[in-house]
This record gives sequence, structure tokens and C-alpha cells, in this order.
Amino acid sequence: MSKGKDTDFSAKHRSGLQPDPVIEKQLQERCQKGELPCAVAFDIAKQLGVSAAAVGQTADLMDYRLVKCQLGLFGYAPEKKIVRPAETVDEALKMALQGSMENNRLPCESAWITADRFQLRKMAVSSACETLGIKIKPCQLGAF
Repeated sequence: MSKGKDTDFSAKHRSGLQPDPVIEKQLQERCQKGELPCAVAFDIAKQLGVSAAAVGQTADLMDYRLVKCQLGLFGYAPEKKIVRPAETVDEALKMALQGSMENNRLPCESAWITADRFQLRKMAVSSACETLGIKIKPCQLGAF
């Protein structure tokens, strides 16, 4: 049931795993062209009281493409990634980002927490990461 390019998103999950029927219904109702925007995924997770990872997994099993990452890291046409390096990075933000790293990467969830803590847009945090050479991974939805 591939909706996007020649990618089988379900292949990254164990064989025989089935989509959650409640999440599946929401995805069918709210998604167009087999694409699930990041913000919609998080809204579904909040609305259903499930994790973002569960929504991402169900999307994968349905071969829906995750698009429009709120950090600007993937899912935008034609460039895919729209985040650009920040001109400058505040020292306190730099320290917070570096202090939140795990295995030399910043988890997506930590980027969101940092954005909230510093009252910044999520994209401002990912821009700072671009400038500092910090890779953001893993994605809360399981995209990367």
C-alpha cells in the first residue's frame, strides 16, 4: 500500500506487526496523499493519549510518509530539509544543548524541551544545532 516513493517504511519494524486500529483510523481521517505532518502526528498522539512513537510506528506500518518535521529536518519539498544554521548561538543555549546530548547526539525530545525552556521556536533550536554541528537523533516519531 505504498503511498510515497519506493520506500517500504514498514520494513524497519518486526515482521507481522500490525497497525494500531485506533491510530490507523485517525491517520486515515486526517492524512492526505499518504503523508503525515509531524504536527498532526503529535496532535493525534495527544488526542488519543498515546506516544508519538506509537503514531509514528502505525504510520510506518501503513506506509505513510512523515513530512514537515517541526525542527525542519525532513519532509519539505524540494530541499527535504529547511533548517539553516543560526548566525549566532547564545552561550546559555549552547551549554543547555551540549548538556542534553546523549551518545554525541541531541534527542528530538530534548530539542523540544530546550525550545520550551528558552521560549524559542523549535526551528530556532535546530538552527542552533546546525551551527554547533550537533546532530538531532532520535526522532520522537521514529523517522530517524
